[in-house]
Amino acid sequence: MKEISLHLLDLIENSVAAGAGRVDLDVRENQAEDTLQIVVIDDGRGIPADMLRTAADPFTTTRDTRKVGLGLPLLAAAAEQAAGRFEVTSEPGKGTTVRAEFRLTHVDRAPLGRIEETLATAAALHPTLDLRFRHSAVAGQYRVDTTALRAAGGPAALLRQIRQLIKDGRARIHSIA
Repeated sequence: MKEISLHLLDLIENSVAAGAGRVDLDVRENQAEDTLQIVVIDDGRGIPADMLRTAADPFTTTRDTRKVGLGLPLLAAAAEQAAGRFEVTSEPGKGTTVRAEFRLTHVDRAPLGRIEETLATAAALHPTLDLRFRHSAVAGQYRVDTTALRAAGGPAALLRQIRQLIKDGRARIHSIA
Protein backbone atom coordinates (compact mmCIF):
# COMPACT_ATOMS: atom_id res chain seq x y z
CA MET A 1 0.00 0.00 0.00
CA LYS A 2 1.31 3.40 -0.89
CA GLU A 3 0.00 5.28 2.17
CA ILE A 4 -0.14 4.42 5.86
CA SER A 5 -3.73 5.66 5.96
CA LEU A 6 -4.71 2.73 3.70
CA HIS A 7 -3.22 0.34 6.25
CA LEU A 8 -5.39 2.05 8.87
CA LEU A 9 -8.49 1.48 6.76
CA ASP A 10 -7.57 -2.20 6.47
CA LEU A 11 -7.09 -2.44 10.25
CA ILE A 12 -10.49 -0.81 10.82
CA GLU A 13 -12.08 -3.33 8.46
CA ASN A 14 -10.37 -6.18 10.35
CA SER A 15 -11.72 -4.77 13.60
CA VAL A 16 -15.27 -4.55 12.25
CA ALA A 17 -15.02 -8.13 10.93
CA ALA A 18 -13.99 -9.16 14.46
CA GLY A 19 -17.14 -7.58 15.89
CA ALA A 20 -15.63 -4.36 17.23
CA GLY A 21 -18.00 -1.57 18.22
CA ARG A 22 -15.14 0.84 18.96
CA VAL A 23 -11.77 1.44 17.34
CA ASP A 24 -9.16 3.80 18.77
CA LEU A 25 -6.50 5.04 16.35
CA ASP A 26 -3.45 6.88 17.60
CA VAL A 27 -0.83 8.46 15.32
CA ARG A 28 2.23 9.84 17.12
CA GLU A 29 4.94 11.75 15.32
CA ASN A 30 7.99 12.21 17.52
CA GLN A 31 10.61 14.29 15.74
CA ALA A 32 13.05 14.13 18.67
CA GLU A 33 13.08 10.31 18.53
CA ASP A 34 12.59 10.21 14.74
CA THR A 35 9.58 7.90 15.05
CA LEU A 36 6.10 7.64 13.64
CA GLN A 37 4.02 5.29 15.74
CA ILE A 38 0.62 3.93 14.75
CA VAL A 39 -1.51 2.22 17.41
CA VAL A 40 -4.92 0.70 16.66
CA ILE A 41 -6.95 -0.75 19.53
CA ASP A 42 -10.32 -2.42 19.11
CA ASP A 43 -12.87 -4.09 21.38
CA GLY A 44 -13.57 -6.99 19.01
CA ARG A 45 -13.43 -10.68 19.81
CA GLY A 46 -9.64 -10.79 19.76
CA ILE A 47 -7.30 -13.25 18.12
CA PRO A 48 -6.81 -16.76 19.50
CA ALA A 49 -3.27 -17.44 20.77
CA ASP A 50 -2.52 -20.01 18.05
CA MET A 51 -3.37 -17.49 15.30
CA LEU A 52 -1.66 -14.60 17.07
CA ARG A 53 1.75 -16.28 16.73
CA THR A 54 1.42 -16.20 12.92
CA ALA A 55 -0.69 -13.04 12.49
CA ALA A 56 1.95 -11.39 10.27
CA ASP A 57 2.19 -14.47 8.02
CA PRO A 58 0.35 -13.94 4.72
CA PHE A 59 -0.97 -17.51 4.86
CA THR A 60 -2.75 -16.89 8.15
CA THR A 61 -6.31 -15.74 7.57
CA THR A 62 -9.81 -16.29 8.89
CA ARG A 63 -11.35 -15.70 5.48
CA ASP A 64 -13.17 -18.42 3.62
CA THR A 65 -12.98 -16.63 0.27
CA ARG A 66 -9.21 -16.89 -0.14
CA LYS A 67 -6.28 -18.55 1.57
CA VAL A 68 -4.13 -15.47 2.15
CA GLY A 69 -4.47 -12.38 4.31
CA LEU A 70 -2.13 -9.58 3.32
CA GLY A 71 -3.19 -6.66 5.55
CA LEU A 72 -1.05 -7.34 8.63
CA PRO A 73 1.91 -8.77 6.67
CA LEU A 74 2.02 -5.70 4.41
CA LEU A 75 1.93 -3.33 7.41
CA ALA A 76 4.67 -5.35 9.13
CA ALA A 77 6.81 -5.22 5.98
CA ALA A 78 6.23 -1.46 5.58
CA ALA A 79 7.32 -0.83 9.18
CA GLU A 80 10.40 -3.03 8.89
CA GLN A 81 11.32 -1.46 5.53
CA ALA A 82 11.40 1.94 7.27
CA ALA A 83 13.68 0.69 10.10
CA GLY A 84 10.71 0.18 12.40
CA ARG A 85 8.89 -2.63 14.13
CA PHE A 86 5.50 -4.28 14.24
CA GLU A 87 3.54 -5.98 17.04
CA VAL A 88 0.10 -7.47 17.53
CA THR A 89 -1.27 -8.27 20.97
CA SER A 90 -4.69 -9.64 21.68
CA GLU A 91 -6.88 -11.11 24.35
CA PRO A 92 -9.75 -13.28 23.17
CA GLY A 93 -13.07 -11.73 24.13
CA LYS A 94 -11.48 -8.33 24.87
CA GLY A 95 -9.90 -7.04 21.67
CA THR A 96 -6.71 -6.53 19.72
CA THR A 97 -3.93 -3.94 19.64
CA VAL A 98 -1.75 -3.41 16.56
CA ARG A 99 1.40 -1.29 16.86
CA ALA A 100 3.57 -0.25 13.94
CA GLU A 101 6.53 2.04 14.31
CA PHE A 102 8.47 3.65 11.47
CA ARG A 103 11.57 5.80 11.43
CA LEU A 104 9.95 9.14 10.67
CA THR A 105 12.62 10.41 8.27
CA HIS A 106 13.43 7.09 6.62
CA VAL A 107 13.53 7.39 2.84
CA ASP A 108 11.39 4.25 2.46
CA ARG A 109 8.65 5.29 4.89
CA ALA A 110 5.32 5.61 3.14
CA PRO A 111 3.54 8.95 3.57
CA LEU A 112 0.79 9.13 6.16
CA GLY A 113 -1.69 9.86 3.39
CA ARG A 114 -5.19 11.26 3.53
CA ILE A 115 -6.29 10.31 7.03
CA GLU A 116 -9.39 12.49 6.67
CA GLU A 117 -10.61 10.39 3.75
CA THR A 118 -9.72 7.15 5.52
CA LEU A 119 -11.78 8.03 8.59
CA ALA A 120 -14.64 9.50 6.55
CA THR A 121 -14.75 6.30 4.49
CA ALA A 122 -14.73 4.10 7.59
CA ALA A 123 -17.47 6.23 9.20
CA ALA A 124 -19.59 6.05 6.04
CA LEU A 125 -19.17 2.29 5.70
CA HIS A 126 -19.80 1.62 9.39
CA PRO A 127 -22.20 4.29 10.70
CA THR A 128 -22.57 2.69 14.14
CA LEU A 129 -18.83 2.15 14.70
CA ASP A 130 -17.32 4.45 17.31
CA LEU A 131 -14.03 5.74 15.90
CA ARG A 132 -11.73 7.70 18.16
CA PHE A 133 -8.70 9.21 16.44
CA ARG A 134 -5.80 11.13 17.96
CA HIS A 135 -2.86 12.61 16.08
CA SER A 136 0.05 14.18 17.92
CA ALA A 137 3.18 15.93 16.68
CA VAL A 138 5.63 18.63 17.73
CA ALA A 139 3.07 21.45 17.97
CA GLY A 140 0.40 19.51 19.87
CA GLN A 141 -2.43 17.14 19.12
CA TYR A 142 -5.98 16.94 17.91
CA ARG A 143 -8.76 14.41 18.31
CA VAL A 144 -11.76 13.28 16.32
CA ASP A 145 -14.50 11.20 17.97
CA THR A 146 -17.31 10.02 15.72
CA THR A 147 -19.55 9.32 18.73
CA ALA A 148 -19.60 13.01 19.67
CA LEU A 149 -19.81 14.17 16.05
CA ARG A 150 -22.66 11.78 15.23
CA ALA A 151 -24.74 13.33 18.00
CA ALA A 152 -24.26 16.78 16.46
CA GLY A 153 -25.68 16.03 12.99
CA GLY A 154 -26.58 13.52 10.31
CA PRO A 155 -24.29 11.33 8.21
CA ALA A 156 -23.33 13.99 5.67
CA ALA A 157 -22.49 16.46 8.44
CA LEU A 158 -20.42 13.78 10.17
CA LEU A 159 -18.31 13.17 7.08
CA ARG A 160 -17.77 16.91 6.48
CA GLN A 161 -16.79 17.41 10.12
CA ILE A 162 -14.32 14.52 10.10
CA ARG A 163 -12.61 15.86 6.99
CA GLN A 164 -12.46 19.44 8.29
CA LEU A 165 -11.31 18.58 11.82
CA ILE A 166 -8.48 16.43 10.52
CA LYS A 167 -7.45 18.94 7.87
CA ASP A 168 -7.41 21.77 10.44
CA GLY A 169 -5.74 19.59 13.09
CA ARG A 170 -2.96 18.44 10.78
CA ALA A 171 -2.23 22.02 9.76
CA ARG A 172 -2.13 23.09 13.41
CA ILE A 173 0.16 20.34 14.74
CA HIS A 174 2.61 20.66 11.88
CA SER A 175 3.05 24.39 12.21
CA ILE A 176 5.99 25.30 14.39
CA ALA A 177 5.46 28.46 16.42
